[in-house]
Order: sequence, then structure tokens, then C-alpha cells
Amino acid sequence: MAVKVLHPGLATTVQDLGRPGYFHLGIPIGGAMDRLAMRAANMLVGNDEGAAGLEAVFVGPKLEFTQDAVIAVTGAEMPVKVDGDEKPTWTAIRIKSGQVLSFDFLKSGARICLAIAGGIDVPEALGSRSTYPIGALGGLEGRAIAEGDSLPIGKAGTVKEGQAVPAALRRTPGNPAELRVLPGLYWHRITEEAGRNFFDDEWKVAPEADRMGYRFCGGRALEFVDREPPFGAGSDPSNVVDCCYPYGSIQVPGGTEPIILHRDAVSGGGYFMLGTIISADMDLIGQLQPHTPTKFVRVTMNEALKARADRKSVLNAIRTSLE
Repeated sequence: MAVKVLHPGLATTVQDLGRPGYFHLGIPIGGAMDRLAMRAANMLVGNDEGAAGLEAVFVGPKLEFTQDAVIAVTGAEMPVKVDGDEKPTWTAIRIKSGQVLSFDFLKSGARICLAIAGGIDVPEALGSRSTYPIGALGGLEGRAIAEGDSLPIGKAGTVKEGQAVPAALRRTPGNPAELRVLPGLYWHRITEEAGRNFFDDEWKVAPEADRMGYRFCGGRALEFVDREPPFGAGSDPSNVVDCCYPYGSIQVPGGTEPIILHRDAVSGGGYFMLGTIISADMDLIGQLQPHTPTKFVRVTMNEALKARADRKSVLNAIRTSLE
């Protein structure tokens, strides 16, 4: 079975849960920006949770199906249409051969995850089908899908049409969005007042927001503790001797606008890290539109670990609701 691409949407790529294990070589984990949404979409159509689907930003694709199929769309709220008839999101939907899947205007969030029973069966690259466009790796020839492409679909298992993820388990950002932060190794580089200001201020998502990172603006600039620059760090107080970057790192080049590194980010560099967004909140970042008001919330390691456990509980609750 194959799916024909009539219109690609915006930055629509094949994504799964990524390719861990290569970050030390400069190859990021990649994968869906909203991993919970991708897992849920796959659960709905009977796929393994790590199966490959499509991720689209702001504008959904238009696809023609050459065989009967079951699909699910999760993540951002973008009305789903089959031959022009609106269908529910976060629900297993049957599509007949020859029908066309399309999308209406985005209502909330930023990225949809589209799963098709059987998964998108492009070749694996380093153990994953995820697209890493900068490295031309994975997905469909290492790029976003384009008009005229044909997406191969694997063999589907048993699917229960009409099943849906309960609304209470569909995690989305609030308004303002709250992103929990664990202060990092370089927290000592800023003054106490600057640290308080960072958490007190309301920030907004800047237009520069993509799979590599999200920039934020609107808060007060940081003040740095005076220092004698170490060899190799340079004169700018936001520079350090090159170091490794974990996922979710918060850089603040020049001390002005924080940048959160995301799925396709580089693995190291010479900017200091204010802290790190906890793993449980990384999915939320992928659903933030430009200009979204955002608050950063300081947490402890124990609180971060509890949040991770809570996120696992949500996933388990989704699995249970669909059994």
C-alpha cells in the first residue's frame, strides 16, 4: 500500500521516536517533537509506539489513499477532513481506497502527528526512520515530503475503529505555558537578581522556533558575575570553553534571549547553559506557537523525577484506555 502526496503541508516529515545513541558523534536523537502525541497516535491505529508517522507544522498535508486504511491525528488541534467531511482528532478513523485526507486551519498548538495503521515503511537509517533534514538522513530521502511523493505503508494489524484518547489525557500547553527548569552547571555565572528575574518575567516564543531550538524574548537581560575569561572562552560573558549540550539546554547568547535546544539540536558548543527544561515538558515546547506567553518555573531534581513519573503514568493511562 502507498499514500500519494497531493500537497505536502508545511515542513511535513516522517518521524518516529528518534535514533538514540549517536549524540556523541554529533547526530541528534531527532524524532517527533511531541513524543507523547506520536505514541498516542500509533496506539490508536494498532502500531508499535515507535512506528513512523508524519509530523506537520501549522499546515497539514493533503493525502490520497490507494487502499483502505485507519489513521489517527494527535497533537495540535487541526480539524481533520476525509473527502471534505470533518472527523475527530485523537480518534481512530477509517479511510477507504480513493479517499482524500486533508486539514482545515490550525486552531491550537503547532504540530500534528499523523499515524497510519502499518506505519510509514521507509528504510531505517541508524536504527530510525526519523527525518534529520540538516544531515539529509532518514525519512523520505532525508527531506520533507513533497507533492507527488508516494509514501510506502507497512502491514497493518488489528485496529479498533472509533476508539479515542480521553480528553483528560491529551496534554497541551497552558496559557501562559509553563516550562519547568532544572538550573544547570553554569547557573553560578549569573547574579542572584538575574536568576530571580529569569523566573519572574513572562517570556514569549520568538519567530525563530524550529526542530533545532526555540528562542524566547520579552524578559530582562541577564547580568553576569564578573570573571577573568578562561582560555578559549572569549570575552563575551555568555561564552564558555566548549561543552556538551543535553537536550532541553537553555542557552542565552549575549545574556538577552534564551534558546531551548530541541530534537535536532547540536551536541555541543561555547555558550553557557542557564539550565535544562525537564524531560516531561519537552513535548509541550513543540506545541508552542510564536508569541505564546511562557513562564519558566524552577524545580528540584526530585520534582523533575516526579514529573517524569507522572508523564509515564499518563502514557500508561492512554494504553489502558485503549485496551
